[in-house]
Amino acid sequence: MAASLVITSGELAALLGAELRGPDDVRVSGLASLEAAGADDLSFVRDSRFSARLIESKAGAVLVSRSVLGDESGAAAVERVEGRALLIVDDADLALVRLLEQVASRTPTWVPEVGIPATARVDATAKVGRDVRLGAGVVVGAGSRIGDNTVVQPGTVIGAGVEIGAGCVIHANVTILDRCRIGREVVIWPGVVLGSDGFGYRPSPDGRGVLKIPHVGTVEIGDRVEIGANSCIDRGKFGATSIGMGTKIDNLVQIGHNCVIGRWCLICGCCGLAGSSILEDGVTLGGAATISDNTRIGAGSMIGARSGVMSDIPPGSTMLGTPARPVRETLRIYAVMGEVPEMIRRLRKGPPGEARRP
Repeated sequence: MAASLVITSGELAALLGAELRGPDDVRVSGLASLEAAGADDLSFVRDSRFSARLIESKAGAVLVSRSVLGDESGAAAVERVEGRALLIVDDADLALVRLLEQVASRTPTWVPEVGIPATARVDATAKVGRDVRLGAGVVVGAGSRIGDNTVVQPGTVIGAGVEIGAGCVIHANVTILDRCRIGREVVIWPGVVLGSDGFGYRPSPDGRGVLKIPHVGTVEIGDRVEIGANSCIDRGKFGATSIGMGTKIDNLVQIGHNCVIGRWCLICGCCGLAGSSILEDGVTLGGAATISDNTRIGAGSMIGARSGVMSDIPPGSTMLGTPARPVRETLRIYAVMGEVPEMIRRLRKGPPGEARRP
């Protein structure tokens, strides 16, 4: 937690609508894990699996999900805690989000002043809306439009014919290439590249190398999308690579040409989506999951970390492994794989009385 927010356990309880057990005058100025927390820190216990750590923790105040009290071991751990403030809430994770929102609102962040600085280069045909803030060294190409109240941090390059909606925050050193379209209240973190060519090549007719396939499409980003640092979204070969409203993309994600991402998807770090793959609404991709080209993942599906999807996935599926299979099937395979060394050892040893096999 930022040092700018110092709050007592009683004030925390009032802020979060929590049931307070213990002193109301514990001063909290930090946030830490149960293991690392000290007397001035707030920590949290989301479920009873972590209740043993609660007893050992030195945290001055702890958010505790109410479900922990419904578990025998969790309730016992809570009873053993003395001298510290326990704030009982319906969901410790959601309560923490509310608290962090408070911290963020009180933590100063630097933004450029309203207007266009002398070091920016804005083409005469570009249109910049009301109360737009452009940082030093920003470049805006011909015919581009930036909506009201948008912030563009230093070093960002916006190509020609780009459309950016109102209320966006575009962090430093982002590159938005020609003709990309970005909705309202979009957040783009440093180093993102939108609209680079897709990875398209074919063998040359003379058999000497490859020919590059031009990509003349666009990238379309829906409202309230967030794109993590150093992620790349390629433009379509023709048509658009599109990201649906509310989707959140982590750092270092690659989205290939003509992919279609639905609304409210969650794409964790280091994922890779090959060209023309489709995620329907509400899909979650675990870290480093990969999706092969021209593959559709049905609405609401969850793909486990480091999984490789090589064929279409029905809606509502939970998949794991490479190639991705239903999670229970994959776990059974993993369990058998763990027994293989012992099986090989027994086969080499042979039945009792037989000579050892080489």
